[in-house]
Amino acid sequence: MSDIKAFNQAANDCTDGEHQVQLALLEKLCVALETGADAANTSQLLNALIDYSEAHFMSEELLMRMKSYDDYEDHQDDHVHMLEVLRDLKAQLDSDPPTLLASQARAMLGFISQHIATRDKRLADHVRQGL
Repeated sequence: MSDIKAFNQAANDCTDGEHQVQLALLEKLCVALETGADAANTSQLLNALIDYSEAHFMSEELLMRMKSYDDYEDHQDDHVHMLEVLRDLKAQLDSDPPTLLASQARAMLGFISQHIATRDKRLADHVRQGL
């Protein structure tokens, strides 16, 4: 396997693993909000999700730039939107009812899942082809 193909496969594998961690953190947040878990633990979980998402999006955006990806701006707009929603959840955590936040978190889980299934899949195909 050529070095570039090995790099491309490793990049896809790493990104797929990061998506699984991100989805798992978001699912845990949804459950915590739905079950009325301890506010401090819920806040810690949300902070971990935001931190992880920031790092993941940064690495994914770097990969897109390295590969001269043609859908960079729209893809990045999704990342900005996701972080805005997560930060809004954080700001609301102390004042809004957990059930309202739980529905927002579930909606974000759906958005991120759709993003991974469409935009991230297209990016992975682009990287895999070595374009």
